[in-house]
Amino acid sequence: MQRLIMQRLSLSVFLATACLFVRAEERTACELSTADLTCGLGQVINIDSADYGRSDHTTCSQGRPSQQLQNVNCASSGATNRMAEMCDGKSHCSVTASNSVFDDPCYGTYKYLQVSYSCKCKAIEQKTVCELSTADLTCGLGQVINIDSADYGRHDRTTCSQGRPSEQLQIVNCASSGATNRVAEMCNGKSHCSVRASNSVFGDPCYGTYKYLQVSYSCKCKALARMVSCEEDTVDLSCHSGKVICIDKAVYGRHDTTTCSHGRPSEQLQNVNCSSSTANDHMANMCNGLDRCTIEVVKSMFEDPCQGTYKYLQLDFSCVEPCVTR
Repeated sequence: MQRLIMQRLSLSVFLATACLFVRAEERTACELSTADLTCGLGQVINIDSADYGRSDHTTCSQGRPSQQLQNVNCASSGATNRMAEMCDGKSHCSVTASNSVFDDPCYGTYKYLQVSYSCKCKAIEQKTVCELSTADLTCGLGQVINIDSADYGRHDRTTCSQGRPSEQLQIVNCASSGATNRVAEMCNGKSHCSVRASNSVFGDPCYGTYKYLQVSYSCKCKALARMVSCEEDTVDLSCHSGKVICIDKAVYGRHDTTTCSHGRPSEQLQNVNCSSSTANDHMANMCNGLDRCTIEVVKSMFEDPCQGTYKYLQLDFSCVEPCVTR
């Protein structure tokens, strides 16, 4: 695979496809006020984190007596889960920052709600096909299949029941144990995949029962470019014509002895099992959903996964429509 090593990188990719995530949004609402969470057309809310309480003296402090601002170690333990229950999967969600919603983690302290969330495209597809029929999974241009779940068997007496004798429909606790892995092996990374609902593919989890295959999958953006930038260089990613950046994968560290090796002493190149665990999330949070993103490849940004090793940043990314639904 060709490596492109530059001090400054700029790429414009013209492709209309779908990205499953966009840049994180943040909302802060003072106690008894309302946090309004909104996503665009064809998108739904995904709560990343939420905190109800007080962690500093300044937020939501205007006009409040000092004694209501002193406790800065105040947090509701279940705020994230509560927000997720109320808002995940919705295109709009309003939540009041109040003790009645989150309980009171610190009586007498004036609190606030801080929420971090992202907007995801409604990209989940579901297919159900009866035994001996074929499930056709398809994604659009520049997209690839990602299997979320698959089940081959029977869980009710109505699905795929037409014309079948009752004795073939009675067992409703029937499932092939390896269905998800099997379909993932067959389909992940492809733009089109056909899977036959049959015992020859999945085994027979319940002999004599008429079965069906149910598959849930999403379409992910297919990375169009791999770019590599050496430590202390700058990456400048840009998209045009209304497209935005979609980070598919980011790796910061070292995985071979040749990349970004020019002029470096050999002892800085020997550790090839070096990788930052936060690079992918960090790059996605910084760049996804933007039309331009400039990053300086420095240890302080990604943390240092291997002290003394000269590292590089490797990016797989695309330029995509902000959100496309099919």
